Amino acid sequence: MQRKRYTPGRTGSTARTAVVLTLGLGLGIGLTGCSSGTPADDIAVDAKAGPAAAVAPPGRYRTLFEPCGAVPQATLKDLLPGAATLADAERDKAYRGVADVTYDTDRRVGCTWKADTPDISHRLALDIERVVSYDTAVSDDDRAQEVYVRKQLAAGIPLPPTAPPTTTPPTTTPSAPASPGSPTASGPHPGATQGATQAAAGTAGEATKPGDAAGTPSGKPPAGATAPSSGATPSGPSPTGLEPRVLQGLGNVAYLDDTLTTVGANGHQRAVSVVFRTSNVIVTVSYREQTTGSAEAPDSTELQEKARNLARLLAERLEE
Repeated sequence: MQRKRYTPGRTGSTARTAVVLTLGLGLGIGLTGCSSGTPADDIAVDAKAGPAAAVAPPGRYRTLFEPCGAVPQATLKDLLPGAATLADAERDKAYRGVADVTYDTDRRVGCTWKADTPDISHRLALDIERVVSYDTAVSDDDRAQEVYVRKQLAAGIPLPPTAPPTTTPPTTTPSAPASPGSPTASGPHPGATQGATQAAAGTAGEATKPGDAAGTPSGKPPAGATAPSSGATPSGPSPTGLEPRVLQGLGNVAYLDDTLTTVGANGHQRAVSVVFRTSNVIVTVSYREQTTGSAEAPDSTELQEKARNLARLLAERLEE
């Protein structure tokens, strides 16, 4: 009888090992395919991680313009009349101005011009600051407003009053007529109301009394203020209507400061400053005129008008 040919194969433990390896390889491939194909939407998100905090918007301005070239020469001729009497080289130097030394011209720049004659001298200074907030919860504009408010209060100019909130008067039930001279349910005695009104008006009038040299109540200097240098002392109030005050129609907010001091025996110096904020940029225009000898004190109306005209020109420059 012919024997069946024996065909080598896997039996016993060898076969079982092969099956286990095959199943393990297939399972690994399947797991790999599942993990690589998992949609992003199926990834679990930690419920404790709340919504991202809102970041305050940046300011409108990222750079600043060159200050010494920002004032037209025609304007400089009007602000520095004494330069016309100087020699050509000195006159050109006066009109070029001197740039302030700053460490970052994208954050702060400035320029100064001056022209002197034997009887009168003029000085113009321009300071431009770009405020940046390093707090992500505070915008650049809000931080600039904080800086501006500190400047205004340091100048002794009070902030504009805010309107009190309106409230609905309580409902009262009619009551019997009161006897003459006694308080009624509808309010205090008319005489008391009139006295309170007069007292409030007197207090408000004292707080905004015109003619203060630095815009402070009763002519008192701000806390911590020092007397003017070079022996200068305040020589009188500003004319009515030209006192230090808040300005309208210039930037987002603006104010004007005007001080008159005496210098030496017969000299006078008037310094006018116009400060305004546009977004996150604060501009300060300082214009000063000083007379000596028998020359009259500088005119407040003229200096304020010139300083305000230059401030408006710079505000337009920022809008370009």
